[in-house]
Amino acid sequence: CQPSWSACLSPAMVNKRTKKAGITGKYGVRYGASLRKTVKKMEISQHATYTCVFCGKDSIKRVATGIWHCKACKKTVAGGAYTLNTAQAAQVRSTIRRLREGTEV
Repeated sequence: CQPSWSACLSPAMVNKRTKKAGITGKYGVRYGASLRKTVKKMEISQHATYTCVFCGKDSIKRVATGIWHCKACKKTVAGGAYTLNTAQAAQVRSTIRRLREGTEV
């Protein structure tokens, strides 16, 4: 590289301000590392786009707590607070499917 370090940095590295903190960098050193890590996981999942089960496009976004809306087909779906599908919902679906088929425990 050149003697001046600014010439060595790629444009992608210039814009990146946080390495580990990511979306929770806005909290700085406040609230403790464990809480920031938990909040980071929740905030990443709630701001992500999910695949629509009706139209198949990757266009479902969270509108409010537990309310998810597909921009492509204009359908609104109830889901989890931070993710579209929760583990409990998947368990209920599999139980209903098993009972519908008539299979015993």
